[in-house]
Amino acid sequence: MIPVGKTMGVPAYARPALRWFAATAAAALTTLLLAWLGANSTTAGMVFLVLVVWWATQSGTVLSVYTAVLCAICFDYYFLPPVHTLWLQGAQAWVAMVSFALSCVVVSRLSERARQQTIQAQQRQADVGKLYALSQEMMLFEDADRLLHELPGAIDRIFALDGVVLYVGDYDRFYSSTGEAPASVQAHMQAVAQGLSPTATSFAGYQTAALTLGLKPVGALAWRPDALSLEVATAVSAQVSIAAARSIAIAASTRIEAAREGERLRTALIDSLTHELRTPLTSIRAAATTLLEGDGLDEAGRLDMVRIIDEEAARLDLLIGEAVEMAEIDANVVEVKMSPQHPRALLDLAVEESRKILASHKVTIVPEAADRSGPGDGPAWFDPHLLGRALRHLLENAASHTPPGTRVTLSSNRSDGRLEFCVEDNGPGIDARDLPLIFEKFYRGKRAANARKGSGMGLAITRAILKAHDGGIEASNAPGSGARFRFWVPLIEKEPSRQ
Repeated sequence: MIPVGKTMGVPAYARPALRWFAATAAAALTTLLLAWLGANSTTAGMVFLVLVVWWATQSGTVLSVYTAVLCAICFDYYFLPPVHTLWLQGAQAWVAMVSFALSCVVVSRLSERARQQTIQAQQRQADVGKLYALSQEMMLFEDADRLLHELPGAIDRIFALDGVVLYVGDYDRFYSSTGEAPASVQAHMQAVAQGLSPTATSFAGYQTAALTLGLKPVGALAWRPDALSLEVATAVSAQVSIAAARSIAIAASTRIEAAREGERLRTALIDSLTHELRTPLTSIRAAATTLLEGDGLDEAGRLDMVRIIDEEAARLDLLIGEAVEMAEIDANVVEVKMSPQHPRALLDLAVEESRKILASHKVTIVPEAADRSGPGDGPAWFDPHLLGRALRHLLENAASHTPPGTRVTLSSNRSDGRLEFCVEDNGPGIDARDLPLIFEKFYRGKRAANARKGSGMGLAITRAILKAHDGGIEASNAPGSGARFRFWVPLIEKEPSRQ
């Protein structure tokens, strides 16, 4: 006898024939053995019944009926009088045959039912394992948006499908495990999600189900082939609905938080500008009032008042300029206009335009070092206006936060596909607690806040300018003492349109 589960080495197309042959051989061998042992009709009937039950549990109703017929024939021919004939003689033989036949039918049905229940239990166990694996995989994603991108592929892989498509109504977006889904399938899924089509339908080879959370529609899920049971499809749809609803909730929360943060920043901007603008205006008005009254004011005093007005007006102009720059950046109207420029010329120009604020400092420009590809002094493509603004902000920052006589060093370098600039001083440096925050809007370090220097916008503007130029900036303390600001932009040595 060859059990169903022991035919792994046999090709699939040959297994049904092998089972029928095995059933026939089993009935024949059992008959020969019983005849050789001289078993009576009662013993033979019990043995044949056990054989029928075994095949019913292994191969289903059809093969068990076939085995029962074979066993009945053998039972009649060899063990019921008159033996070696298919006739039945006497009431006892008829009762034995009828009892045997009925027993075979009843037992076959019961065995088949038990087999089907076992198969269903195994399938449910496998389905529960797959659903658990899907839930575990969903828990690995902290980013809800990435989960939606990866979810169709996870369902496809875990349930051995040929394609899964997810539609989220709030985003009006499709996520697929096999590339973009056909337009007809997408339209059908949108109709299902909107309740215009039945909640569970088959379309273009895809089985489609609506995704809902309570009474709220979330989207639709489609898969092929139709290999998921109703219970599994319902469970998967419920899990996907929860994941989609979670992503929507997180996105809504993020938008609300962003709106609150934007409102907070606008309030901080107004408060900061109000405070910063009032300070020079108060000084200007006080000096102007003193000049207008003119009582007891000599020539030196008038010159002092004029100097105060000039300095505070320049400070007011700087604050207004920074506010305008910040508004341009927040409105995303900063445009990068690249042209071929020499980095050394950019440094010279930035120092020249900042000579007034750097008058009491020692400024040094280090020539650009040669790199592996050549002398390193050829032109590069960048926006001189934007990078010039960034350099001026850094020079103003160095002049404002270092004592007179401090050295300020500027340098440029080309390395690893980047054009780098560095502004370094030998002043008191940056407090370690301030380093992670100095590029935030309106943030002023402890020393600057105590000295009431700066508006807290210069470094934030610098970082935003470099971001618009696809670059970046970092701050650190130079070895020994002093602050170092290093920023970079992509190194482009040929005209961008010809690269």
